[in-house]
Amino acid sequence: MCICVDCHWVDRCQAYHAVERQHGVPHLSLQPDFTPEEPRIHVQVQDLPQGGVGVEWDVRACASFQRDAGRWQRLCPGAALPR
Repeated sequence: MCICVDCHWVDRCQAYHAVERQHGVPHLSLQPDFTPEEPRIHVQVQDLPQGGVGVEWDVRACASFQRDAGRWQRLCPGAALPR
């Protein structure tokens, strides 16, 4: 899972914005203004049913990470956590 869901910067982060774009989901911010230091994005190619292929993007490490447990859920109450 992406560490961004528990990061203070998630709604302002340019790296998380890129992950949102790759997943085709609505952005928390249309113009993120925070540039993270050394984000490490894990990209995983997955076989899908019926011969399809999917790609999963997750930030797994970041020098700018500031733990704020539940930050994403507080910004998006009632929404399912991104996968």
